[in-house]
Amino acid sequence: MANAAIVADVHVTLPSWEITLQLVVRWIHFVGGITWIGLLYFFNLVHVPLMKSLESEVRVKVFPGLVRRAMLWFRWSALLTVLAGLFYWSFYIIMPDARNGRLHGFEATGKPTLFWFLVIWTVAFAIEMALLMIPVEAFKRALVLGPVVFVILIVAGYVWLSLNSHAWESSRLQAIGIGGGLGWFMLLNVWGVIWRIQKKLIRWTSDNAQNGTPLPAEAPRLIQTAVVVSRVNFAVSFPMLLLMGAASHYPFIAG
Repeated sequence: MANAAIVADVHVTLPSWEITLQLVVRWIHFVGGITWIGLLYFFNLVHVPLMKSLESEVRVKVFPGLVRRAMLWFRWSALLTVLAGLFYWSFYIIMPDARNGRLHGFEATGKPTLFWFLVIWTVAFAIEMALLMIPVEAFKRALVLGPVVFVILIVAGYVWLSLNSHAWESSRLQAIGIGGGLGWFMLLNVWGVIWRIQKKLIRWTSDNAQNGTPLPAEAPRLIQTAVVVSRVNFAVSFPMLLLMGAASHYPFIAG
């Protein structure tokens, strides 16, 4: 019933221009998400195996141009997807839920909900970064880091639900709070880890291909870190997409 009330509140009372804006924002979110996740799957399922199969002389010639262009679309589509999603979730899900719950003042704006969203999932990313930075080689392997990160994300999801279960939040709000939180975590991985490493690798391989400059000794370690984090994002994308898709179609989280 909570979701039905929200739908009525949003689609009946809003002016036509805002309903159109709502559609456009969702469309941008979908297009950006398809581009982002499609490239994520390309990197993990096609790009990495292909690079491993190429001879080093060929790899340094192919890598810079391919990755430079792919990363351009990858990182900006990720940012566009998350920003459009946050806009839609804040204005067309959180705020209608708050109004339906008869909240007033600051709480009715949905800002406390958004604040905890950003804090919880950013802290999850910070913990992952700490694990990557400590001198323990085990955390540089996907089979070790992956399960640890999943535990961190499960705890983050539990904390999210604990802080956002006041009887007025719909299942849709809470599902996106977790699914979108996984997306926020993935975005931070893209910009905070993967892109920072890829910038260096693009520059180094370009210098190697053009001038014969040897790759720095730290290159293999950075490549391994980028691959591991990309694989984490690959794995996290599946529960993220499940929760985002279920938000409006399968209300399994009590509102």
